[in-house]
Amino acid sequence: MSHDSTAAPEAAARKLSGRRRKEIVAVLLFSGGPIFESSIPLSVFGIDRQDAGVPRYRLLVCGGEDGPLRTTGGLELTAPHGLEAISRAGTVVVPAWRSITSPPPDEALDALRRAHEEGARIVGLCTGAFVLAAAGLLDGRPATTHWMYAPTLAKRYPSVHVDPRELFVDDGDVLTSAGTAAGIDLCLHIVRTDHGNEAAGALARRLVVPPRRSGGQERYLDRSLPEEIGADPLAEVVAWALEHLHEQFDVETLAARAYMSRRTFDRRFRSLTGSAPLQWLITQRVLQAQRLLETSDYSVDEVAGRCGFRSPVALRGHFRRQLGSSPAAYRAAYRARRPQGERPQDTEAAPGGPGSGMSGHPGHPGQPGQQPASLHPEHPVPLQSRRTAAASAVGSSPALSASASAAPDNGRDAYVPSRASLPGQRSAT
Repeated sequence: MSHDSTAAPEAAARKLSGRRRKEIVAVLLFSGGPIFESSIPLSVFGIDRQDAGVPRYRLLVCGGEDGPLRTTGGLELTAPHGLEAISRAGTVVVPAWRSITSPPPDEALDALRRAHEEGARIVGLCTGAFVLAAAGLLDGRPATTHWMYAPTLAKRYPSVHVDPRELFVDDGDVLTSAGTAAGIDLCLHIVRTDHGNEAAGALARRLVVPPRRSGGQERYLDRSLPEEIGADPLAEVVAWALEHLHEQFDVETLAARAYMSRRTFDRRFRSLTGSAPLQWLITQRVLQAQRLLETSDYSVDEVAGRCGFRSPVALRGHFRRQLGSSPAAYRAAYRARRPQGERPQDTEAAPGGPGSGMSGHPGHPGQPGQQPASLHPEHPVPLQSRRTAAASAVGSSPALSASASAAPDNGRDAYVPSRASLPGQRSAT
């Protein structure tokens, strides 16, 4: 799924300055950027496909720093234009940034700010969102990035409303996408916005990709906490929670173990991880259920009890919301795709223990070790659905248990710090 916004009238009303042209797309490349992400806007906007009914863009490839620019596999690229060419573009795309821990060049950030001030549409693909955030262009806005980096983006730039569930987010004049293939989704969305569904569909056929993908990043999420948490005192509480998922406890219990009030714990947890503790706990329970469905012969009722849910109804509700299927359907699909002869593993293992496949994060004391082979990132069955980003609505229901029944999914509207939802957002699908 994707989101676009109609809540930014100022952005919608702003016009391009006289020297900028709507049909000109500038792609800003940096040394160290991955070649796949870098090539996506070049392929979409840089090839003449007018014979297929796709209106032509004029592409300017700009170096964000002195070249040659090194990329994947040791390749070296030379950009034909420098930062000055951005001044002509109606759209500026930052396809990736080489490191989420290092600041982008000041000159490039200044060029992006000027482009935005002059009415240009600014696009960040994958880790390109970090460049937009460093330029201040995401302050107070919804945004997304690769799920793996979403907690870091939320923590480093707390004024950005990070939502790692979406494939892309369109906030009018600033757009961001998730990793790799989601960059194609966003570029197709831009063509659709500029020239309509027919042009976007024709381009999708040429690229041999769906014109619109349903769903979001949720089925690919694998971790919901940044690595830095290993050095934080809350790591002990997180480790305890992961080891005791088979028990029925709620966020109040975790707050007490951290010797904090519920409100302080919520705020501290969100500032550290970018995630609401209630939603984090629910998704950990769903993940544990997912693993037991894959590796054991327990009934759905038994799985619910071994994952801390108060009832099978609660498990089914949260499981369906996060993975889009029932536990029984998920197990059937998993077994249909599993290599013939492979057997469920160790059905007698205690939930949360080594036999359950419960995995931890590096640096978390007392957590089990590696994930089972069935949870390899390239396994054909989706790993899990973890929603990890800023949240605010968690504190509104302090009595709500993380293992509560399948009540309306508060987490869906609880990702934005300081507000419960994003006014004016609507699904682009």
